[in-house]
Amino acid sequence: MTLFDPAVFGALQLSNRVVMAPLTRTRADDDGVPTEVMAEYYRQRAGQGLIISEGTWPAAEGKSYAGQPGIVTPAQIEGWRPVTAAVHEAGGTIVMQLMHGGRVGHPEISGQPRVVAPSPLAAPGQTHTPVGKVDLPVAHALTLDEIPEVVEQFAQAARNAIAAGFDGVEVHGANGYLVHEFLSPVSNIRDDQYGGSPENRARFAIEVTTAVAAAVGADRTGIRLSPQHNIQGVLEEDDADVHATYAAVAQGLAPLGLAFIDVLSAAPTSALVQEDIRRTAGAALIINTGFGVVTTREEAEALVDDGWADAVAAGRPVIANPDLVARWREGTELNDPRPQLFYGRTAEGYTDYPSLESVRAGV
Repeated sequence: MTLFDPAVFGALQLSNRVVMAPLTRTRADDDGVPTEVMAEYYRQRAGQGLIISEGTWPAAEGKSYAGQPGIVTPAQIEGWRPVTAAVHEAGGTIVMQLMHGGRVGHPEISGQPRVVAPSPLAAPGQTHTPVGKVDLPVAHALTLDEIPEVVEQFAQAARNAIAAGFDGVEVHGANGYLVHEFLSPVSNIRDDQYGGSPENRARFAIEVTTAVAAAVGADRTGIRLSPQHNIQGVLEEDDADVHATYAAVAQGLAPLGLAFIDVLSAAPTSALVQEDIRRTAGAALIINTGFGVVTTREEAEALVDDGWADAVAAGRPVIANPDLVARWREGTELNDPRPQLFYGRTAEGYTDYPSLESVRAGV
């Protein structure tokens, strides 16, 4: 098995084992509807074996950033169809990441009166809103009656994604957003069945993923996890607790038969990743080796060749190199990313990176 071999993850057909990581780019319109330039952006990157879309909100309360797309309204569903059609016409496979921001958001961004979380705590730091930079607000702690409503929001969003032409969905359980907030004893201080023990803190992630799998098929469902990423105030600093928590998540997911588990970790060969998560869950493993750390071809090849991963996700290299797979396969030079243009509302720094073909043609 090599990085450039095809793969089958449940119902997903991958032409190779390079995955485009989910990447927030804020190019949707003010109503969360995908724009024409987004279809071109994803079409350019269809050569990756699997595209995981940018985080897309499954409920208005879950919108974290201006320019972030949703998958709730008929206009949003319709807006995604040209995106998925463009990817499929180019021979690609694409799944939607369902991202509920939880307490990482603001009413001035979402247009909703509150942000929600497992506990009435604010995420640290500030966020950019239409009225300027402001502190992140104290969240409303979801009640026991409200939690099933949020679970159903994820399930309905998954149905909407399939209706929009996506091949599957990924639950965002990482990076300090809602599902991840339930997993940490720092962001989750509940004393009911969703808090306290590792098994209780794992409950929400399992319920959301189970509902999504029931809605669209487990063979079209994955989940992203980022154990010990320690970001946005979702801290996981007790090793024993982390092992117990993620083993509980994996045990709860194992009966589902998921298409994949996508793990963001700087220690991809660790027992936490390989034993507690991969072996316990029994799903294909996509590895992303770190937030803010550029994945190299050599590292990606080694992870797959040595059996540590079934596929490898890359972020910034795919932003700057739409045809990354061809460049990696041939060992050619890569474009440099332009971080100052990662987030924006135009095509600049989005769809204007040169392809290898255009470089060779002198265009």
